[in-house]
Order: sequence, then C-alpha cells, then structure tokens
Amino acid sequence: MKQLLSILLVIATIGSVHAQEEMPKTSSASKQYRLYREAISMPNHSLAKVKALIKQIKPDKEENTRLSDKVYGSLTVEERFTYTMIHGEDSSQNCDAMMPVVDEEKKIFRYRPDAFGGDSLWSDRQRQFLSNNRMKVIELLRATMKLRERAGANIKDAVIELNANELIPDLIAVYKIKRKDHDILTVLMELMKEGQYPEFIHSASYTKLFGDDANYKAYLDANMANQQLVIDRAMGFYKSLHK
Repeated sequence: MKQLLSILLVIATIGSVHAQEEMPKTSSASKQYRLYREAISMPNHSLAKVKALIKQIKPDKEENTRLSDKVYGSLTVEERFTYTMIHGEDSSQNCDAMMPVVDEEKKIFRYRPDAFGGDSLWSDRQRQFLSNNRMKVIELLRATMKLRERAGANIKDAVIELNANELIPDLIAVYKIKRKDHDILTVLMELMKEGQYPEFIHSASYTKLFGDDANYKAYLDANMANQQLVIDRAMGFYKSLHK
C-alpha cells in the first residue's frame, strides 16, 4: 500500500510539474490587462443600498444568492438595474479559469471574459427584467458608460443579452477614449454576427474568428488597422439599421 501511495504521489508531482511547464509565461502588462478585461462597471443608482442588500443574502442549498421576492419586488427599476449589473443570482458550475495569454493586451479575441468571474450568472428573473425593460435598461447602460468612461464585462454582457445595436456609437466612443478595451471590438463583432451583416459575415476577419476551422482561442491582432476596420464595419452596420 505504501509503495502504491508513493507511486501515485510521484505521478501527481510529475503531472503538476508538466502543468506548470505548459502554463505560458505572461508579462505584467498582460496580467494587468486580464484584470482590466474582467472588471465590471458600477452603476450610480442606489449603489450603496443595493450592495448592503446583497451582503445580507444567504445562499440557498444550490448556492444561489437571490433576494427574496418581497425585497426584489420593492426595488425601483433603477435599483433592479444596479442589482443586476453587480450581482448574478445563480451559482455557476463553470470553475475553469481562463488560461493566461501571451501579449493579451495586443489582441482582439473571439470570446470575452464572463462578468462575475464565472462564479455566478444572471437568473431567469434578472434576464426577464432586462428584456421587459429594454429601452430603460439601454438608457441606463448608456449613462453608466458615459459616467465611468468604461464598458465593463457586465455592460458587455447586457449589450449582447439585449442585442443592443442602438449602443454601437456609444461603445465606439468609449473605446476611443483609450483604445485599450479591445473586448469592446469583440462585442461589436458579436452584434454584427448576430445581425448577419454581409460586410462582416463575408470577411476574412469573420472566417478567422468564427469559421469552421476557428477555435475559442481565435483572435485578431489589435493593430490600428484592425481596430479601425472593426469600427468602420460596425458603424456601417449601425447605419444600415437606421436607413
């Protein structure tokens, strides 16, 4: 038995060493950019009140963290927006962390990090709230982006959830402030993909990111030419919807 345990320990140690060897070494800039990508944008409506309510929630047997129907029903639309933007009620079983990426800050990825670190996600009633109050939510999303000069992971999720093409100019304006958050460009491409915009669907960019041979690691170089190409196409798509 002791011999078997020793063998298992050696195998586990070797596996751990190989795993560490396979882990790519990333720069400080890439590590900081990962944190930047995962950050959420805090709404300004009753933020302290909503945070206090969330702090009082006790997980249920499935580890979901939901306000009672009574408390949730007492919230204003603005308060429910803040609650939804900073808290996912349902526990997520997705425990796999995103692998480090070399030169992450220099890439426009096919996929974005989930809001809330992948530990939780919006419940059905939260998604229903977003859908039922679509126009008001879009107004609040626009105001939050303008206030924070950011479109955090939660904002991006809401834009995609609502297929909010109306916010394309706002997303572009926020992106141009620093031209740092390349996940905004990913959102623009997701919107064009959902809208089956021909100029994007038939492009080399689409093939590279969403074609049959593409995988979840697919990306475009975030050089100025590609940045502008995504922006120009997104604005073309936006204008085609408002003819």
